[in-house]
Amino acid sequence: MTPPKIALIGAGSTVFAQNLLGDILSFSELANADIRLFDINQERLDVTEQVAHRVAQAVGAQPGVSATTERARALDGADFVINMIQVGGYKPATVTDFELPKQYGLRQTIADTLGIGGIMRGLRTIPVLADMSRDMERLCPDTLHLNYVNPMAMNVWGLARLSPRIKTVGLCHSVQHTAQELATDLSIPVEEIDFLCAGINHMAFYLKFEHQGQDLYPRLMELAASGQVPESNRVRYEMLRRLGYFVTESSEHFSEYVPYFIKRDRDDLIEKFNIPLDEYPRRCVSQIGGWEDLRVKLQNPDEPLEVNRSVEYGSLIIHSMVTGQPRVVYGNVMNSPSVGSGKLISNLPEECSVEVPCLVDRQGVQPTRIGRIPPQLAALMQTNINVQALTVEALVTGNREHIYHAAMLDPHTSAELDLDQIWALTTDLLAQHGDFIPRKLQAAD
Repeated sequence: MTPPKIALIGAGSTVFAQNLLGDILSFSELANADIRLFDINQERLDVTEQVAHRVAQAVGAQPGVSATTERARALDGADFVINMIQVGGYKPATVTDFELPKQYGLRQTIADTLGIGGIMRGLRTIPVLADMSRDMERLCPDTLHLNYVNPMAMNVWGLARLSPRIKTVGLCHSVQHTAQELATDLSIPVEEIDFLCAGINHMAFYLKFEHQGQDLYPRLMELAASGQVPESNRVRYEMLRRLGYFVTESSEHFSEYVPYFIKRDRDDLIEKFNIPLDEYPRRCVSQIGGWEDLRVKLQNPDEPLEVNRSVEYGSLIIHSMVTGQPRVVYGNVMNSPSVGSGKLISNLPEECSVEVPCLVDRQGVQPTRIGRIPPQLAALMQTNINVQALTVEALVTGNREHIYHAAMLDPHTSAELDLDQIWALTTDLLAQHGDFIPRKLQAAD
């Protein structure tokens, strides 16, 4: 069997790359894979290259490992492309996405998926992904692109419009992480839970959650009604009470996808629902510190490198496609995967990105048709889809006005700011981000 060629784009995300490499190389069938590491930051790339060799040694694998700052070299002939870039980084881009809106009284928690921060992240990320996809069309047209980059739904949607030839599936860990959390809350081993989940990324819901054929929703509703829920999950349990279904993404994320929890002059809500404002910048600082710790650790040959399998789907998809072993994963794909194929979720728009269970084997990633989902869930998702659609439309058409329309329709932004404020903030953000935004969309002089 020819070793698969696997390119990691943005490999300077060393800790995440370490997890993925450990997952991949732990499979005997992938232990001699051709691993190509790419990043624009040479220092971080060097550290990840060291990590790759240390991981291989720890699991007894003998892969080919190469590192390059030339993206084309990493992509050339790749069977799989794993994407984990962050355009603009923590500084200046993420800091701008948080600090400038605060000047208008708009507070955020994560700002990487929706909201004004998510819109800006999409505007600076999708063009880079599209440029990379054009390279893939030339260098590895039959590759499978595994995207881990947020804003997930916008990215998958934007690539479907701008580079439809490349097969892309978006991967997140919110489905499996939340299943583990709920299993813990109910004191049931997660491997005994049977669930079905569907929706859009970060706003998918468990349509079925069972243990040995018994519906677990009555127990979850009792827990929600008791108020004795984990402090970190108060938002999601509150939404369970209101909607009847549990959402996959964390409470801190979800609090800024809706207009109910983060409100000006309502710090009582922040306290009641334990909402960690400015959470993502804190995580970034912690991750930067973690990278420094890892770099120092790697320089000590006596320090063991621990390798544990993660819950990420990437290695499972690669293994199933290489070996034919069938698996079910949750992936983000277009609601109509091909022309005339029909919708996977029938009461969501045909042209949007959805998160659904997918069968994976030698034939690739095959999404499951869900049909209708509960109407209240579809309606809530539509409020987020509106923002995604307009952001993608701005990038595809070059119409700057659609950026303002996206911000205007964003649930959290529109609940906090009036129209003049939304227009002014959007203009300021576009100007501040400068060349990270496509020139045709930059603020006028």
